[in-house]
Amino acid sequence: MAGHNNGIIDPPIDNLLDRVESKYELVIYASKRARQINDYYSDLHEGNLFDNVGPLVDSSVEDKPLTIALHEINEDKLRIRHAE
Repeated sequence: MAGHNNGIIDPPIDNLLDRVESKYELVIYASKRARQINDYYSDLHEGNLFDNVGPLVDSSVEDKPLTIALHEINEDKLRIRHAE
């Protein structure tokens, strides 16, 4: 149990902050993506496979949606679109 779940230290926060303009943007960005991942898992139980995009990185059942989102950001799997 203690071996896999590293929380916010994996990926390192400094690596994540290098990929966004501010820590506030990181919080909003990660939370929106975590909600999408959570909705994806909820949709799987209901049989709606095409409404949301699932994890874009390798993950396990124990990984929380926020952890998955942070790994996606760290591995540049997502693009931020700023409002115009």
